[in-house]
Amino acid sequence: MMISPPAPPTSSLPPLARLSTFSRTQIEQAVDNLRSIYRPHALTALPQPKALPKHLVHDISVPDSGYASAEGEDEDEEDCDEEDGFDIDVLRSDTFEREFAIRWLTGLTARSDMWVYAPECTEEESDARAALVDAAAGLLGTFAGEDEEEALTRTFTFPTRTRTCANATEAVHVELNDAPLLSDDHTSVGLQSWGSSIRLAERMCLDPRVFGLSDAEPPADRLRVLELGAGTGLLSIAAAKLLTGSVEVVATDYHPSVLDNLRANVSTNFPSRTARLQVLPLDWQRPVYDGPFAEQFNVILAADVIYHPDHARWIKACVQRLLARDSSDSGGAAGGVFWLIIPLRPTGRHEGMSNTVEAVFPHVLAVDCKEHPELAILEVEELRKQDGVGRADEGGYKLYRIGWA
Repeated sequence: MMISPPAPPTSSLPPLARLSTFSRTQIEQAVDNLRSIYRPHALTALPQPKALPKHLVHDISVPDSGYASAEGEDEDEEDCDEEDGFDIDVLRSDTFEREFAIRWLTGLTARSDMWVYAPECTEEESDARAALVDAAAGLLGTFAGEDEEEALTRTFTFPTRTRTCANATEAVHVELNDAPLLSDDHTSVGLQSWGSSIRLAERMCLDPRVFGLSDAEPPADRLRVLELGAGTGLLSIAAAKLLTGSVEVVATDYHPSVLDNLRANVSTNFPSRTARLQVLPLDWQRPVYDGPFAEQFNVILAADVIYHPDHARWIKACVQRLLARDSSDSGGAAGGVFWLIIPLRPTGRHEGMSNTVEAVFPHVLAVDCKEHPELAILEVEELRKQDGVGRADEGGYKLYRIGWA
């Protein structure tokens, strides 16, 4: 079978000024063409409509690209190179074509919002287009240099009030490995520490009692802390370091690579005592409530975990099952608290995600008196972005205190 040789970027890429008029198939073909020129071994990473991700954040499927199998590949490539004297190495080394491709990919990622969420698109089509843009962004990232991105070790120091004197301060030290994001998987965001988790960790350490992380007022049995979408584990590790009494901390995520990095970070910070901080997988969409998840938690933490409207709904269902209920009226423990912090992104695909939180969690003032308690937003605080913390598209953060009302 004859395979057509890749086309030069200057003669094949769709003009971005008319991006809204092009279908996903046309843009996909353009990105495929660039990948076949500059990254021929990564063709299978592009998303295809026949295998849309089932897990919007944590899906690890790598669908077949639709290209010919490896069998007979060398023969086909030889036919391509001989046709009309085409030499892909000449095209690949052409500086002008390469710079044109980089500018096009840059423009595509910058202008993609209106195309991804066009009014005529179904939710499935928008998800597929978003995955395609993420793949294009990953391809763009490979042009930054031939060397792979290296892992980065980050050390955080958060002041905290001492357990013996409320006016004196100590410090909580956390060392984390921020692994490179996987270029073939746009869902691996948990490999790096984001600004929202840093800001929440800072607040938790400064006043642990406010967040229910104080040894001074332990529950009747033991304090249980859960982190959803833990990523690098900053919040879980900080909580475990704040508490010295009878405590169980469970850090969860879904992505296998994220979980591996999370376990390594726990071992780094607790080289001789990791039993009090467990690392476990948890799928928000299809949770399994066994083992440590068969019991309820006093404190649940989550940072920057809302990237799709469904995420807020899935998380609420998990929190309803896992957050300790208020039994103080019968002499038991007070209800648990869910602390959620999300970045405010004024532009881009994730603009307005705070609205999805407030759509599924009602404000406490809007909750009517009912026979059974309901999860509600008890308090909301907006935090300013600090210089040097967080991504460029983050304008600040919203911190939610959610509990039973």
